[in-house]
Amino acid sequence: MSVEAAPWIGEYPLGVPPRVDPLYPSLAGLIEQACERYRNRCAYTALGVDLGYDELDRLSQDFASYLQNVLGLERGDRVAIMLPNLLQYPVVLCAVLRAGLVVVNVNPLYTPRELEHQLRDSGARAIVILENFCSVLQEVVERTALEQVITTQVGDLAPFPRSLLINLAVKRLKKQVPPWKIEGSLPLRTALARGKAQPYHRVAVEAGDTAFLQYTGGTTGLSKGAQLTHGNIVANLSQMLAWLRPALGSGGPDEPQELIVTALPLYHVFALTVNGFVFLALGARNLLIPNPRDLPALVRELREYPFTAFTGVNTLFNGLLNTPGFAELDFSSLKFTVGGGAAVLQATAERWKAVTGVPITEGYGLTETSPGVCFAPLDKPDWNGTIGVPLPSTDVRLRDEANREVADGDPGELCVKGPQVMVGYWRQPEETAKVFTADGYLRTGDIATRDARGYFRIVDRKKDMILVSGFNVFPNEIEAVAALHPGVLECACIGVPDAKTGEAVKLVAVKKDPALTVEALREHCRAQLTAYKVPKLIEFRDTLPKSNIGKILRRELR
Repeated sequence: MSVEAAPWIGEYPLGVPPRVDPLYPSLAGLIEQACERYRNRCAYTALGVDLGYDELDRLSQDFASYLQNVLGLERGDRVAIMLPNLLQYPVVLCAVLRAGLVVVNVNPLYTPRELEHQLRDSGARAIVILENFCSVLQEVVERTALEQVITTQVGDLAPFPRSLLINLAVKRLKKQVPPWKIEGSLPLRTALARGKAQPYHRVAVEAGDTAFLQYTGGTTGLSKGAQLTHGNIVANLSQMLAWLRPALGSGGPDEPQELIVTALPLYHVFALTVNGFVFLALGARNLLIPNPRDLPALVRELREYPFTAFTGVNTLFNGLLNTPGFAELDFSSLKFTVGGGAAVLQATAERWKAVTGVPITEGYGLTETSPGVCFAPLDKPDWNGTIGVPLPSTDVRLRDEANREVADGDPGELCVKGPQVMVGYWRQPEETAKVFTADGYLRTGDIATRDARGYFRIVDRKKDMILVSGFNVFPNEIEAVAALHPGVLECACIGVPDAKTGEAVKLVAVKKDPALTVEALREHCRAQLTAYKVPKLIEFRDTLPKSNIGKILRRELR
């Protein structure tokens, strides 16, 4: 079956083709074109400070020159970036890509063990890191291949004296910047000045060049670096632009500028591609939120800007809906909301639309696919429990353990083929071989069903499935039902050992209503679930463990 003949093509919005060609030769080409085309626009805003496309162009060239001329890094060398959503992030990101180097995105909340593994595995020769996290790096730096540590403070790219005030304010907050000392470290401002003093050499970056080692851990073991090329990311942003342009327009210089809210961290592949590159191509203004966990502060920030697009995960949407002041914001400019990273629950989706007037359009992807695979059609955006249909140029099959395709309606492992699929795991051929089928499809580890029109519905992670007396129980279904109870703020479902049934269903929930009881919640589930799916155990907690983008971590509840 060709992509053009796939059943889902009939569900595509008007004007979206079944296949799309890459719009740029590389990410370096995208950056150059965007900076030239939108030179007079604001590109990023963070902590009340603006960075224009012209400044992005100039500063990224300066830092690229530093990497080339001062550090002597060569094409394909790896540079780690350990920064939250600050203006420094896009500057450094663009510089590394323009210099023909490879970005290693690092979660700033990593422990020393996690950081050491990623730096050693990637072989990064340099790192750009916020001073707040230098104490962690200090513990492991001698056991890595790092040749240069470049440090920055929160307000470094703000104009003086605002930069001084921001940095002093951060230092006054105890524990924000623990003591540290790394021999030979260099401030980012100094690196920029040294790079500016020497000529920047434009590199002819090609589609097949590696752009990112994007680390992903799955549910067990050490994290692996998904090797994403410039071509992978350009393909995915081209697919998404084709999907979104009926709603957003062409991004012409004479069109009104979009304003995208980036509360998800840019070091995560979802925000990296969608918020970062897609909206860079549109000449948008990107509102960077350094600390999305401070929901009252986020609401205050949103009050100041007429945002047109918003991305998030279910926990962020749910948290905002329960934050005072959010419902009173002006949503008149909001065109669409994109949900990803984890399933958006029905209760959250319905309440979001009631408050904002705009539905959540759900997408699906993973690190290994740059990340987009499926998207709900923008002309049919209301929540329906599916992840939508495959993006242009993307083929999705559902297969059983023997690699045979399953019938419509039957669950199977979701397998993907398309130009956005990674080359493989960095220096791990055996792990790479495990996730690709003989005919070149990536096994995602997600179990899904497909209907006759081509809509896919994620049933659950293969590893998260619970087996109760021989019956398959999928945690997503239990969580979706439990979340509909008005007394539940959020919840997660796991399997636990049981002497009689092999495994039993356990639900861990956070109360919205303090009066909610275990029995009341169980009765709610019993009314909507068959007996073997009803949680045998229910536990209330104050919080649930979450990843850096807010995805609930079931494995930490086991």
